[in-house]
Amino acid sequence: MSKSTPLKCTWFFDGVSPNLTVMHRVQDCLYSTRSQYQNIEVIRTASFGVCLVLDGKIQSSEVDEFVYHEALVQPVMITHPKPRTVLIAGGGEGATLREVLRHHSVEHATMVDLDEQVVEVCRQYLPAWSNGAFDDPRTELVLGDARKFMEQTPRKYDVIIIDLPDPLEVGPAQLLYTREFYTLVKRCLANGGIISVQSESSGWKDLKAYAAIIRTIGQVFSRVAPYQVDIPSFSGLWGFTSASDSLLTTELSPDEVDARIAQRVNGPLRSYDGTTHMGMFALPRHIRKAVAEYDIVITDSQPLSVY
Repeated sequence: MSKSTPLKCTWFFDGVSPNLTVMHRVQDCLYSTRSQYQNIEVIRTASFGVCLVLDGKIQSSEVDEFVYHEALVQPVMITHPKPRTVLIAGGGEGATLREVLRHHSVEHATMVDLDEQVVEVCRQYLPAWSNGAFDDPRTELVLGDARKFMEQTPRKYDVIIIDLPDPLEVGPAQLLYTREFYTLVKRCLANGGIISVQSESSGWKDLKAYAAIIRTIGQVFSRVAPYQVDIPSFSGLWGFTSASDSLLTTELSPDEVDARIAQRVNGPLRSYDGTTHMGMFALPRHIRKAVAEYDIVITDSQPLSVY
């Protein structure tokens, strides 16, 4: 593993959509390489600090990664009455794993990530993201394909968290957003279990991917609750989905969320609490309308592809 060559320019162009690009001033390029699966960069930006960039898109930033990872992990962990076993698909930075292991009840957490180089780069250049989670005795790190792992494992998990990169047409994650994949996820879920899924942008620019993911998950699970939070380094609102056949995240009151955090979580959370929980599931009307009207279901034969 080696550092990249000196910067040839001082701007990173993050393509938000075919019609919108955000420019970030780059102070330093800490690392740059091409793995077997994707381009990996670690850059330091003036606005968001150190950022992990995969295939030219920011995956998380030093300034606001806690907002994303608490939103992805905490609502479903808090909703489950006592999560003991957790499966994470993706999550190479280790920050999703960090949030899972903050729960006293967790006895075992399996993290499956395809790209060993991403994990190694994050451990070396972004150690605060994982905060020792990779060395926790409860952690099992599996380097491999999450879909293949789910096809083969006999285990059942209380909570499954899908923290995957965007389904780019040339990327490694496209078949991890399909109805067939979510059916595998359900097979690996214990009775009374719950999942959360990174579900693409819920911003004004394009709701098709978000709506399609929600609709597809709804083909597999009976209790589906989409939500969103603002991620500044992603240039706006970002969507998530929780799903189960028995639990529903929106049934918890703010007071109950706060009480469970106090009882079950190690250390203070920076973004998520009962008030945040109530707000993130209150989707505005135009998003609810788009989700209700968009009838595309993602399948292996017709996968989702984003810009």
